[in-house]
Amino acid sequence: MSKNYKRPDSFYDVPTHYCAGCGHGILHRIVAECVDELGIGEKTIAIAPVGCAVVAYDYWRMDCAEAAHGRALAVATAIKRCQSDRIVFTYQGDGDLAAIGTAETIHAANRGENLTVIFVNNAVYGMTGGQMAPTTLLEQKTTTSPRGRNVKTEGFPLKISEMLSLLEGVYSVERVSVSSPKEIFNTKRAIKQAFLNQVEEKGFSLVEVLSMCPTYWGKTPLEAAQWIETTLSGYFKLGKLK
Repeated sequence: MSKNYKRPDSFYDVPTHYCAGCGHGILHRIVAECVDELGIGEKTIAIAPVGCAVVAYDYWRMDCAEAAHGRALAVATAIKRCQSDRIVFTYQGDGDLAAIGTAETIHAANRGENLTVIFVNNAVYGMTGGQMAPTTLLEQKTTTSPRGRNVKTEGFPLKISEMLSLLEGVYSVERVSVSSPKEIFNTKRAIKQAFLNQVEEKGFSLVEVLSMCPTYWGKTPLEAAQWIETTLSGYFKLGKLK
């Protein structure tokens, strides 16, 4: 290990529970680094989701709250309105934010709530066994679509970022990934800016992150990272949407 390595102050030194090659560990550290660099650790409140990151509060040395499945943005709205001086963010997977939480997501965005949202898209339900998610690609096989997602029965993958970018209440939407060192640096830039937007009271900011799930994609960690670059990002285009 490099002598220059320093764990972020907002990041606990604990063993990870995530699968090998999962992108959540990378993202957790990015969040901690951004909070430290902006000097907002003492006033930041994280809202953990229901999903693989349900125990995100075990990793972050900051105030955290837990929300029922899909309700993170409702909880975040209440906290922010009661304590407007706090920096409040949600950390949600595609099932939490784009399936059971679709209504909360759309209406919080449409109201222009001054919040930061980190939306982790791994195209599958990871915690409950690898079922098809709203973001599962056409022909992608999961435990509930063993022959691949069929547009006639399951419809198209949901492009939640494109949907939200059309709403007048939304200030910023960007899609990034953690599939390579270059993309990781870009993801950190986007997340840090999303926090800064809230500090400057600019309104609702969402960063969608394409993340690896080697376990339920049936791939090695390297293959999973490559699949994001060759396939997943082909449908979910990276870049600034608003």
